[in-house]
Amino acid sequence: MTTSIPDGWHKSSKSGQQTNCVEVGHVAEGAAVRDTKHRAAGHFIATGDQWSAFVLAIKTGRYER
Repeated sequence: MTTSIPDGWHKSSKSGQQTNCVEVGHVAEGAAVRDTKHRAAGHFIATGDQWSAFVLAIKTGRYER
């Protein structure tokens, strides 16, 4: 279990003014992710390797509809 407190929360610039998004924050272990509509519900943490694999999958079109 981690005790890191995420900082630098941000959402994609491609989200514009939409509120149905996720935000990513920095933690020593990797990246923290939370729902913009339910910030008080908490967040989950992905390790640096997990986050890198996720970003690569998005960039290479793995999750395209």
